[in-house]
Amino acid sequence: MDSSKRVAFYSVIFNIFLVALKYLLAYLSGSLALIAEVIHSLSDVIASMAIFIGIKISKRRSPAFPYGLYKVENLISLGISILIIGAGIEIVKTAFRDTEKLNINRLPVVAIGVLLAISLAYLFSRYEYKKGKESNSPSLISDAQHIKTDVFSAIAILAGLAGEYWGVHLDKIVATLVAVLIVKAGVEIFIDSIKVLLDASIDFTTLDKVKTIVLSHPAVEEIKALWGRNSGRYKFVEIIITLKVHGLKKAHAISQKIEEEIKKEIPHVDHVLIHYEPKAKDFVIYAVPLAEDKTTISEHFGDAPYFYFCRLGIKDLTLREEKIEPNPFAQEGKGRGIKVSKWLLSQGVDVIITRRELAGKGPFFVLSEAGAEIILTQAECLDKIKHLMKIPK
Repeated sequence: MDSSKRVAFYSVIFNIFLVALKYLLAYLSGSLALIAEVIHSLSDVIASMAIFIGIKISKRRSPAFPYGLYKVENLISLGISILIIGAGIEIVKTAFRDTEKLNINRLPVVAIGVLLAISLAYLFSRYEYKKGKESNSPSLISDAQHIKTDVFSAIAILAGLAGEYWGVHLDKIVATLVAVLIVKAGVEIFIDSIKVLLDASIDFTTLDKVKTIVLSHPAVEEIKALWGRNSGRYKFVEIIITLKVHGLKKAHAISQKIEEEIKKEIPHVDHVLIHYEPKAKDFVIYAVPLAEDKTTISEHFGDAPYFYFCRLGIKDLTLREEKIEPNPFAQEGKGRGIKVSKWLLSQGVDVIITRRELAGKGPFFVLSEAGAEIILTQAECLDKIKHLMKIPK
């Protein structure tokens, strides 16, 4: 058994133990609230069994269910919530129908037994909740919350028993309070389950993390749409992005890399669907590294003193803008080539013409990953390479 199935199996055994313990305490004391708790724990046993089966089924895939049966866990959680609410109603009915008297003489022993039940329920609920969070299992988390109600209800029962021991008849009131706590927990689980089954959006924090990962990629121009939903313990993400690259093969490779990064950085993401489209541009921007005289093409790249930029219309080849900018990273130490590459990309550069061989180096990977074209030239002067930029004379 994997971790989640093992925890679900432990939950079944634990709840059976609680039923036996509470039944013994109810028999010894005659407490209506404890009888109600036996009913509650019986529902816990059924719920735990359903969770164990649900976790096993949810991991299966088939041609009829290509996205998996992950929502079986949410469906089980929904069933658990109904059982919890029903148990709460049954507790109230039992409390006001039964008139059995408490056995005062056995109350000290029963109180010790209730304290034991409180301690065990608290520890196991913490354990199951932790494991549920680790595996992102909604059914284990729901079951842990269900068991946690045993802690609160047992504390209330203990208070009721103490009141009865001192001659204050609070048994029916305490049983009703237990029922309210149980129904409240059931309603919360019901609402959470319905949200997932109706494909409500995943939490804002997760969507924001996805957005940060996508926009950190240099080839991404913008995110046009971003959706996410839960399915059982897993997350499904769908994104529409605009890329700075135009080649289909390159765009597909970039989308695959983004998908891998999302799955790596965000746990329990099962499926990422990325729709990509090229950035609509009617111009192309060239960049050339220049020496100090601003006319000679620099033998260097990262420490070139200046860069020449020109913007050309794609359709009519008209020169729309040209300028020379100082290299802001020319005096930087280690890694200046990569910093310069990122700066050029931030300027919207599409093509870099250089005398420096960049293949296999850091700047090459940064520029090519963003879809920028690198042209190697032997020309020494800027005027001699303007034909490469298709600048009209």
